[in-house]
Amino acid sequence: MKIASHMDLSSFIVMDVMRDASELEAKGINIQHLEVGQPRTPPPAPAIKAIKDALPDLASHGYTLSLGMGALREAIAALYMRWYKQKLDPSRVVVTVGSSLGFEMALLACFEPGDTIALPCPGYPAYRNLLRVLGLRVLDIPTRADTDWRLNVMHLRALKEKPDGLILASPMNPTGATLSAAELEEIAIYCHEAGIRLISDEIYHGITFEGPAPTVLNLSPSAIVVNSFSKYFSMTGYRIGWMVVPDNLVDPLERLSQNLIISVPTLSQIAALAAVSENESFSELDTHVERYRANRDVLVANLPEAFLGDFRRPEGAFYLYADTRAISDNSVDLCKKLLHEANVATTPGIDFDPYEGHLAVRLSFAGSQTDMFEASQRISDWMKA
Repeated sequence: MKIASHMDLSSFIVMDVMRDASELEAKGINIQHLEVGQPRTPPPAPAIKAIKDALPDLASHGYTLSLGMGALREAIAALYMRWYKQKLDPSRVVVTVGSSLGFEMALLACFEPGDTIALPCPGYPAYRNLLRVLGLRVLDIPTRADTDWRLNVMHLRALKEKPDGLILASPMNPTGATLSAAELEEIAIYCHEAGIRLISDEIYHGITFEGPAPTVLNLSPSAIVVNSFSKYFSMTGYRIGWMVVPDNLVDPLERLSQNLIISVPTLSQIAALAAVSENESFSELDTHVERYRANRDVLVANLPEAFLGDFRRPEGAFYLYADTRAISDNSVDLCKKLLHEANVATTPGIDFDPYEGHLAVRLSFAGSQTDMFEASQRISDWMKA
């Protein structure tokens, strides 16, 4: 089977929007940023302090073990008790360079070229491109607004072919839909019994508005958890994440890590350790979640109904997936007009859904409340013009 080269990859459109917005800002044009899923909040204070304190220490600039610093793996394991009341052996924790490398390592460890991986659609576009580069087949499972964008076990049972794996995010990007504990358990059990390797993307855990999101940990002995310090912990640029894996995958993943990266940047691990260990961090970060909730409500209350269309109020993450079919059947063109005419950067739904994404736009509400009011006003004014 021919494995895709980098020349075959489709663009990650949100990054193109960021580039175009940056070019306009360089010309002195004020842009409201609703395109990128990046918190506009700082890392927690303990993380910043830990970096400053570590800088004079030469040991903080050297390699660590490939699976991550022991103290950080233990602290991540303790997070599962804090958030989910679940005990986790730190030996199952693998520290990675962001969740992005975590997905790549999981796919390399568990699948062979030609294997089929199912993806809910709409979904995070980098999954699709990573699968193509690794020579894996994509099997899309459409989820739509009339089922609240949620994948359920009936979707899996209805598939005409059994996939080798499933990547499932909850809360989901771009819709913010969040599975219940019962829904996730049903999917996890089905996948394990059917021999479908479940990779659970939990990078938006901590950012939920209707109660905590459930983890797949302990629901299936074969499932892999992928998480990150980028979203809830507001540490995107530190490029640090983690996996929780079955015991039999620890050794192959260690060998992969040794060869792919040697080790995760030490200063990032030091910052992550402080972020996940200190109660002060969680107090600070939970205020950010309340801010995201307020931002969501500002957009819902102030954007025109014709722009929102048949949308579903997001239960987690910091995205609103608007149904824009009433005003455009070309989301790429619509987002260009919003950027150049309304000076609001948004992401076309085609980035997340190659089938019906031309009828939708994703808005990120990770910025300030002032930004949400201003962006809503600009979109409203543009639609009236």
